[in-house]
Amino acid sequence: MKGDFTMPIKPNRLQKGDTVGVIAPASPPNPENLKKSLYFLEELGLKVKIGQHVERLNGYLAGSDEERLQDFHDMFLDREIKAIFCACGGYGTGRIAAGIDFNIIKENPKIFWGYSDITFLHNAINQQTGLVTFHGPMLSSDIGKEDEDPLTKRLFSQLFVHEDFTYTEDISPLTSMISGKARGQLTGGNLTLLCSTLGTHYEVDVKGKILLIEDINEEPRNVDRMLNQLLMSGKLREAAGIAVGDFNQCEPEREQSLTLDEVIDHYIALANVPAIKGFKIGHCSPNVSVPLGAYAVIDADEKKLAIESGVL
Repeated sequence: MKGDFTMPIKPNRLQKGDTVGVIAPASPPNPENLKKSLYFLEELGLKVKIGQHVERLNGYLAGSDEERLQDFHDMFLDREIKAIFCACGGYGTGRIAAGIDFNIIKENPKIFWGYSDITFLHNAINQQTGLVTFHGPMLSSDIGKEDEDPLTKRLFSQLFVHEDFTYTEDISPLTSMISGKARGQLTGGNLTLLCSTLGTHYEVDVKGKILLIEDINEEPRNVDRMLNQLLMSGKLREAAGIAVGDFNQCEPEREQSLTLDEVIDHYIALANVPAIKGFKIGHCSPNVSVPLGAYAVIDADEKKLAIESGVL
């Protein structure tokens, strides 16, 4: 069974009464949705502290790069804060990555939660510190909505208990793409953001790992271009296995087009590593949250993804 065997660093689990922080390291959140989501955190028994720049507006950014970076650092430095939740995604996390003091994170490891544009930060944090982070729904974009799926909310429980998780067809229909079984740390996230790391100091490392990919609002031709970039850079074939998450609203806008499935199937066949598609992980409902950096086993024959707990 292929895979890597590096020891990740896991944050401490949450307990009722803990204080958690909320930041907006990318785009500004919807204020009303954010407010509703805070009630959810309080229902979990948590106290909430909001980053001082969360409500700032700077075009499509939630404040200047310096302000967003300050909130990021402040929450890791604050000994009272036991977990950090991102309010929403959007754009801009790549702009602050080079300014992160990763020693602050190493000295203050704690739960860090988000997805989409937050993929850049997940990747950078995991590479530079070894800390397990959580690919999970945003407070404003997901939890603050009236009709959010109960499973999306229920999976916040993984932050309170040390318990492994197995994704099977009990959650959603899965398709085995390439037969086989592989073990490795779970890595990846949003395909667009993963490609944006290539050629940078934070280039995604997938060697011997289980690569998770998902995206939204990208035509098949765009997904084709990005998967081709991962293939030509060697990333797809370096992975021990591939978990294909949700590609929401990725239908072709033009009549003459390959389908999304045709594009994904083509590149997974070229990667030729154990692979499954159909995971409700990404811009979807339910949005199944998973710990990046934790060890996972993908079994394409049994159609399941077993993931170790992301907390101590």
